[in-house]
Amino acid sequence: MRDKALRWRWELFLAVVLAAVFCVNVSISEFYLGEQNFINMFQLSIEKVIVVVIMTFVIINGEIDLSVASVMAFSACVLAALHEAASVPFELAVVIALAAGALAGALQGAFVAFMGLPSLVVTLAGLIGFRGAGRILVEDRSIGDFPAWFDTLGQEPLVGRISFAVVFFVVELVLAGIILHRTAFGRAVFVIGNNANVARYSGVNVARDKMILMTASGLFAGLAGVLFASRLGSVRGDLALGFELDIITMVLLGGVSIFGGSGTIVGVALAILIVLNIRNGLGLANIDQNTQTGVIGALLILSVLVPNLVARVAGSWRSEGGDTPRHQPDPHPTQTLTQEERT
Repeated sequence: MRDKALRWRWELFLAVVLAAVFCVNVSISEFYLGEQNFINMFQLSIEKVIVVVIMTFVIINGEIDLSVASVMAFSACVLAALHEAASVPFELAVVIALAAGALAGALQGAFVAFMGLPSLVVTLAGLIGFRGAGRILVEDRSIGDFPAWFDTLGQEPLVGRISFAVVFFVVELVLAGIILHRTAFGRAVFVIGNNANVARYSGVNVARDKMILMTASGLFAGLAGVLFASRLGSVRGDLALGFELDIITMVLLGGVSIFGGSGTIVGVALAILIVLNIRNGLGLANIDQNTQTGVIGALLILSVLVPNLVARVAGSWRSEGGDTPRHQPDPHPTQTLTQEERT
């Protein structure tokens, strides 16, 4: 109950921070409250936040995927290379590009789930390897001239003034909340993140679930890359370069533990709004891109440091109050599954 109270307090804290950022941005620019500014704020980062949702599952599961931006670029480059070669219909090229992202995630998932390699190392190699593969496919060129329907998908509104990618993100966020917090699979994600060995002894297929999440991470990164190509109308090898920083910052700032086992979709949604508004405010204040990256980097450090300090203080309070100290292992996992849910 106390851990749940801490999570709600963190989400309340994020709401206060979001309100403060909002007030600061209002004072910075008269254009901040404009409808077009809010549309642009989401539209210019929509590919990142699509990946943030699946990254939430991966980190709660006790893993991390540093390769998502490179997989975004790789899938987009596969699409561009097939389009340039005109060897397959463009619709089929889109499917192949999405499959390439899923296969990239599955390859890394196999190393993590079945060979037991650390996801940090595996996906760091993927970050380098898939970025290189994308550059090989398109070299130093910019490939575009996509079909009109594809450009329309990323550049024209679908509902009112909202594009397809934004609508997709909203649906994805809602479904993610339901799956993570209301299903057996979501509970298994938490159990594995808390203690993979306990989950395994409880009958959870740990390798299968990790494989599913890593493959899904590659698939959603590939989808984000294809949508990015649609919005830009062209593809280069440096597509989505550096997106990992914002994506991981949003997840950890949302209260998801870097060690796995805890986090909420509500917290991540608040963190998304905070980071997007900070980026937007800095842009309106004419702050250069390098400084913006430095600010987000500092925010990433704080998002890891502050929750762990709070957890340590709370743990010391529990120890002083006569509760079980944090360093003593809990013989029971915090999340349990019924026999029906395990199967």
